[in-house]
Amino acid sequence: MTGIYTPPKVWKWDKQSSGRFTNINRPIAGATHDKTLPRGKHPIQLYSLGTPNGVKVTIMLEELLARGHTGAEYDAFLINIGEGDQFGSDFVAINPNSKIPALLDTSVNPPLRIFESGSMLVYLAEKFGEFLPTDLAGRTETLNWLFWQMGSAPYLGGGFGHFYCYAPEKWQYPIDRFTMEVKRQLDVLDRQLKDNRYIAGEDYTIADMAIWPWYGALVLNKVYDAAEYLEAHTYTHVMRWANEIAERPAVRRGRIVNTTWGKEEKQLRERHDAADIDAVLTPR
Repeated sequence: MTGIYTPPKVWKWDKQSSGRFTNINRPIAGATHDKTLPRGKHPIQLYSLGTPNGVKVTIMLEELLARGHTGAEYDAFLINIGEGDQFGSDFVAINPNSKIPALLDTSVNPPLRIFESGSMLVYLAEKFGEFLPTDLAGRTETLNWLFWQMGSAPYLGGGFGHFYCYAPEKWQYPIDRFTMEVKRQLDVLDRQLKDNRYIAGEDYTIADMAIWPWYGALVLNKVYDAAEYLEAHTYTHVMRWANEIAERPAVRRGRIVNTTWGKEEKQLRERHDAADIDAVLTPR
């Protein structure tokens, strides 16, 4: 560390201290400007970015379409969080927390807003009757792991990812602190997957869709370039699961939607029809 920081008696926001995240982070909520969101032709309107939280939902929608649910057709519009799109008035009306993704179901009247990626997975699973067991034990186990991911990912993204990759200076204490926690989480998953094909048992569920974009992508070195640093190869059951999920056709489709950054070789800015994805994934 460069020195010891003594917090002031009252914290004041220094906008410039956010560095590259100046347009993303601020200490207040609400819209900063009026902006109308576009609407497409499909029942589901998704406003997102191809981060792990956004990818959860596009994977779910592609899995539903793969099972023949035409009501899951969707338009996926790009929200550029670096430009502050998430603080536009229409977006905040859908998600008052100003985080991607935000979803609008226009098949109901009035249209129904859904925010928080975990809530979207549950909503879509219940709406279409897929990927969430209906028996008490199976449903409970799936939701156990869904909420595990929702509670654990901030340590991975906001903690480890931020200090290991994005912080303007490399500080050993926070990197060590969050590395230890991420490795513990990987061990939790590895022990669970030792005796289970998928996260919640033998069936593929929304728990897998929630966890794979974070932890599967992590061990496959698609986020943070940290697989070697974390010795990802030693979590053999997580690696087996991560590779299996990565090869699912719907996962291959969903993970490129709204992707304009990162290590995905194929990227699709917006999705308005299945042919949009086909054009990117099909070699010419």
